[in-house]
Amino acid sequence: MAVGADAALAGKVVMVAGASSGMGRATAVAAAAEGASVVLFARRADSLAELEKTITAEGGSAIAYAGDATDRQAVEAAVAAGVEAYGRIDVLVNSVGTNIRNRALTTLTPEGWRELMSANLDAAFVLTQAVLPVFRQQGDGLLVHITSSAARKPDVSGVGYQASKAGVTALAHATMEEERANGIRVSVLFPGFTDTPMVEHRPTPPTAEMLANALQPDDVARMCLAVMSLPARAHVPELVLYPTRS
Repeated sequence: MAVGADAALAGKVVMVAGASSGMGRATAVAAAAEGASVVLFARRADSLAELEKTITAEGGSAIAYAGDATDRQAVEAAVAAGVEAYGRIDVLVNSVGTNIRNRALTTLTPEGWRELMSANLDAAFVLTQAVLPVFRQQGDGLLVHITSSAARKPDVSGVGYQASKAGVTALAHATMEEERANGIRVSVLFPGFTDTPMVEHRPTPPTAEMLANALQPDDVARMCLAVMSLPARAHVPELVLYPTRS
């Protein structure tokens, strides 16, 4: 990972929540390859340690901090660790999320609903509040929420999943309105069907043909890079990405 001074994210610090797999992992790797110092955050310490080793072995810079994104103290500690290590955080990418197997309205339980709201919406709220003081002090910062096309176009992903992801969208736009005067930007990415470990939670597993036509995590990572690489004067409120053959 030979990174030149003209790399798109040279000198930037990017924190990726949900970095242990899927879109989050791909985004962390891509950001490091473009010169960013990366703060890796997720629940699975072993996966984070492996990713940190992979990035540093390629000449990149990364630190790992394990914790649950719904745990305010853990998230605040991860943000503080990033600032201590690198002096600032320029971007926080929220790639945290889950779905459950019993997702249809007729089978969704109150416990399942609460699980989805916690993992998808509460985590986004906690991450937002944890990083805002750093962004405000800097007078600059970008928050990128990776949600789902299901938040815009109803599908069979389930009412709890769609409601929670739509909530993240509302949170993102409201945050932008409140914080734009402080130099803070908030963007939302809406990927369509993507081949990530979360597809294993589907009631009916996707076919080989469906997976062959799906987006890949690297596709989403490239869109994140495009948004992160823009100058602070430019703001991307929303970006939708679908598979060509969906």
